[in-house]
Amino acid sequence: MPRKNRLPLAAAAVLLLNAVQWVVSEAVAAAAWTSPPYSYATNYISDLGVPDCGTHYQGRTICSPDHTLMNTSFIVQGILFATGVVLLAATLLTGRARRVVVALAAAHAVGFLLVGLFHGSPDGPGYSLALHVGGAAVAILCANTIVILAGSLSRLRLPRAYRVFSIAVGALGLLGEAFVGASTSTAGIFERGGVYSWLLWSAVTGVSLLVRHARRPAGARMPENVPA
Repeated sequence: MPRKNRLPLAAAAVLLLNAVQWVVSEAVAAAAWTSPPYSYATNYISDLGVPDCGTHYQGRTICSPDHTLMNTSFIVQGILFATGVVLLAATLLTGRARRVVVALAAAHAVGFLLVGLFHGSPDGPGYSLALHVGGAAVAILCANTIVILAGSLSRLRLPRAYRVFSIAVGALGLLGEAFVGASTSTAGIFERGGVYSWLLWSAVTGVSLLVRHARRPAGARMPENVPA
């Protein structure tokens, strides 16, 4: 198989791995949370990465024993998602479209690097929370924009169902982030809407690519425009 035809498969594996590692890491970190229990509805994802146990912030008591695991997952997520997107862009896009997508992927990776290194707690240095929130905002915006572009770039000639799915899930992700501050009782739900959107897209894209490759006769050339 030519090198260029292997890139979509590598991208599929990376994107799928990323979605799995995030879900597992988040579940493990949430399960380790001490009293009161971690709430997926009211607690932010960032709460799982705060190293200060007993912190009271915005009405929430924060204590995450596995904060190192979650912060590592944040950083790994940024790297893996960006890598998967760049691999797809290298195969499917050219010119300005490729440069835009690669730039968004790079900004996403940097954003999650900041999320993992600087924590969402007011107890650290004054700049720490600002870098954390700023990094998260950039990363979430860039990832959902990439997902929308995956469905809206007509030159990719993707199946209609995949285009509609990508645009819808990316738009819902951005909409969810807009409502994060609407209520403390639903902040975690809306924040996850903005994050799980691109994780779901990653899983669907990865599985679709792998399944399509498995169904292709041995020796058949992988077309360039087949992420779904």
